Amino acid sequence: FSMLDGTPIHHYMGCSTFANHTVVPEIALAKVREDAPFDKICYIGCGVTTGIGAVINTAKAEIGCRGVVFGLGGIGLNVIQGLRLAGADQIVGVDLNDDKAEMARRFGMTDFVNPKNVEGDMVAHLVELTKGGADYTFDATGNVGVMRTALECAHKGWGTSIIIGVAPAGAEISTRPFQLVTGRNWRGTAFGGAKGRT
Repeated sequence: FSMLDGTPIHHYMGCSTFANHTVVPEIALAKVREDAPFDKICYIGCGVTTGIGAVINTAKAEIGCRGVVFGLGGIGLNVIQGLRLAGADQIVGVDLNDDKAEMARRFGMTDFVNPKNVEGDMVAHLVELTKGGADYTFDATGNVGVMRTALECAHKGWGTSIIIGVAPAGAEISTRPFQLVTGRNWRGTAFGGAKGRT
């Protein structure tokens, strides 16, 4: 993308979704009803698609699973909604802001954890709360330390941790190989694994 004078326009993930104007191919557009309230439909393009898609398309969560969601912003809330739609038995929300718990419960969260209120090891706390570890964990924070915690509280043998949050440029994630050779899966997702029209 560039301005008319050729000055490059830098954008986030190739979307430029916060731009006032943009040029996109017709196939990248979706027509909405004239009476659709913009303050509601504006969330569908990223937050809803990314959050629910991470559960349905990427994790392929199933009925009766246990999930832990780190970060209860717009995407995290929709991960919770996706877990509810998938039929999860337990949905744990993790956030530093207690004020987010009420809305998360409305989306389907069953348990709330504020790491500031946990004495001792956060991973051990979540493993105990989920009775052995979560089947699925989701990072919607972009914090590489949280990404590691999300992996390590996934159940040994089959737990899958999905990275949704975008970390700062140049950031690296790390864990001990033991966390993976004991059967955990570490995956990433972009836009909830949605396959756009091509």
